[in-house]
Formats: sequence, structure tokens, C-alpha cells
Amino acid sequence: MKERITQTKANPSELSGEMTLRPQYLSEYCGQSNAKDNLSIYIEAAKMRGEPLDHVLFYGPPGLGKTTLAGIIANELGVDIKITSGPAIGRAGDLAAILTNLNDNDVLFIDEIHRLNRSVEEVLYSAMEDFALDIIIGKGPAARSLRIDIAKFTLIGATTRAGSLSEPLRDRFGIVQKFEFYTPEEIRNILRRTANVLNTTIDEESLEEISMRSRGTPRIGNRLLKRVRDFSSVIADGDITIDITNRALDALGVDKLGLEKLDRDILTTIIKGFNGGPVGIETIASAIGEERVTLEDANEPYLIQAGLLYRTQKGRVASKLAYQHLGLMGFYREPESEQLRMDI
Repeated sequence: MKERITQTKANPSELSGEMTLRPQYLSEYCGQSNAKDNLSIYIEAAKMRGEPLDHVLFYGPPGLGKTTLAGIIANELGVDIKITSGPAIGRAGDLAAILTNLNDNDVLFIDEIHRLNRSVEEVLYSAMEDFALDIIIGKGPAARSLRIDIAKFTLIGATTRAGSLSEPLRDRFGIVQKFEFYTPEEIRNILRRTANVLNTTIDEESLEEISMRSRGTPRIGNRLLKRVRDFSSVIADGDITIDITNRALDALGVDKLGLEKLDRDILTTIIKGFNGGPVGIETIASAIGEERVTLEDANEPYLIQAGLLYRTQKGRVASKLAYQHLGLMGFYREPESEQLRMDI
């Protein structure tokens, strides 16, 4: 998939920059109030008992702050954090090397935990429950099991596909938190902090405009702010005004609802090519020349959340709001049944 300004996954080139923008403590963290309030209680209780925090599972769309909150938990506990990802742990020996290097109460953060190899996942079970590693030495009749005690640690897993986690692994997390899309007000507060960190002057109208086009995702908001800053540096005096903001966002192809060309192509294809739906996701993907997984992971979650698209038993259906937003009300027809609008 080609790089898009509204893609929710971090680009390798912006990872180091993201680290400087991330808050370090709960008091600095904006949004996800339910998760933040609950975690503050759990963390304080663990510190009072002198025990490691129970294992934590974060799930929800990418770009909403799961990795950031994992780092905050480690800072609040006053311990070190080791960050890795499911695809990076290819063998049980890789996991054993990571776990044996942890100190008491340390945090191990595994991103994309749903992509763990099954053999690695089975080794993780005893580590999470008993803080021990069960390793098989040798092969065949001479094979024997060896148990190695490890430090008591906190595992924080993050996933965008909670349904892909095996039940035995999911049940071993004592704290499970879902991440929701941010409100425009929360995005504005995050952008205001980002502008201060970047030493950039921005007016309230610009903050409002960028927040409305950020798809409820802080990572996208920060990315848009940086691109607007580039425009203001080159074609203005460096201060971000609403005129510069609108000019920059229009040049980037991000409209008033935060849709990019691919999002609009999806909706336009459903409306013009298939009478508004229902139509299968494979058909849509073929019609616009994209992969199904791209549409399901990168586009559909926000289109559904914004009320522009419905997922029904018969396929995808464009909403009346989608017709209005794209200026295609001439193609609109009332649905034959409200059953078409029932999500599955």
C-alpha cells in the first residue's frame, strides 16, 4: 500500500519524531478517559502492594495511543520497558531471551500481539501465570523439560484485532481496555500540546480545522499539523493561520471529514457503480484496484464510525450522508428495507 497522509500506522521515518511528542505521564495524557482513570487506580494499588501490575491488553484501531500509554505505565511504575512486536518474535528462544533479561516489575510491551507464532504463544502462557519458562531440551526419547524461573513482570499487549487472539491468551490478561476514536476537542488539546513541543504558533481556527480532519486519530492529527507547518514555513512567515491551514489540507487532498482520495473512491464506486450497495468488499477492492485487507483495516473503520458506510449481511451500503458529502444526491434512492442498515 502506498503511503497516505491519513494512514494510521506510523512511518519508519516518523518514529523518532513521535517519541518526542508522546506524553510521559498520565497527567499529560489526553483522551481515553475511561482507560486512564482505571489505570491510575490499578497502578497506585500495585505500587502500594509492591507487586507488578497485572497483565494488560489494549485493543482498538491503530494510532490511538496504545504504545504511548504502555510507556506511561512503565514511567508511572518507575520501571524499565522493553518494546517488541509479535512478528519480531519468531521462535520460542527469542521470547526466552527477552524474558530472562527482565528485572522485577519491568514492563514487556508486545505490539501486534495477535501475530505471535503459536509455539511462542504457548511458552508465554507459563511466563504470564507462573513467571517461569518451560523449555524442551533435546529431541525424541531423550527430550526433557526444564523450568526456568524469571522475574515477575507485567506484559502489555496491543492489538488492532482482538478477535484474532486465541482464547487462552486473552483470558490471561487481568486488565482489558478498549481504545476509542478521539473527540475533536481531545484532538485539539493534543495538537495544542504538539504545537508547543514543536515551537510553532497556531491559531484556534486552525486547531479546529485540523482536528475535524484528523479522523479522530492523534497520529493523523500530528502528521497533518507537521505538513501544515511545512506550508506555513515556506509560503508564509511560519505562523499557522486558517488560510494557510485550508490551503495546505486542500493540497494534501484531505477534505472536511478527513477523507482522502481512496476513501472517496470507495464511496463513489459503491454509489455510482453499484447503486449505493449492498456490494461485497472483494468486488469493491477489485473495482478500485486495492487489496481487501487495505480497505478493511485502513478505510472501513473510520467510514463506518463517521456514518458514511454500513456493513450489512449482504455487503457494504453507502449512507445518505455519503451521498450528501460527495454531492451525489442525484444518485440517491431510499433503501427498500431498514434491514440493509443493520450492522453485523
